Amino acid sequence: MPELATAVCSISATQRRRFFWAAWWSAEPCESPFRPPDASDGGASTLEAALAAAERRAGRYLLQVEPYWAWAWTRVLRGERPPKRPVPRAARPARVQPRTAWEVLGLAANASRVEIKAAFRRRALATHPDRGGDANAFRELHQAYERAIARAGR
Repeated sequence: MPELATAVCSISATQRRRFFWAAWWSAEPCESPFRPPDASDGGASTLEAALAAAERRAGRYLLQVEPYWAWAWTRVLRGERPPKRPVPRAARPARVQPRTAWEVLGLAANASRVEIKAAFRRRALATHPDRGGDANAFRELHQAYERAIARAGR
């Protein structure tokens, strides 16, 4: 059987605070169709012990990969379908703090109603979709204008 250039091992924590490992050295793990590991076992008390057991079984160094693969293999062993692979944190969009109405309009917090209207008109010309602007940016600008006018009216 051909061997991978880099054999991999996935280790997942169990409900009983043990570690289950699954190792692939003949071909890399695949999600669809799910490719079973070349070897797997559980019950190690530490992560290091699980990796050492997997390396003994494989007879070579194993690169540790995400725990998803071991977790998915436990689901397959129970007769369930493997779960969908989670999106890595790096690929998730970062949460952006909402900007204040004054930041969106580019004004100081003590701006008058006249200054707010002038700033809105200036920014609306640049962001309005009919003038080639972004619809979401215009919506944000319009909401900021409404909040700023309401505050200035108090």
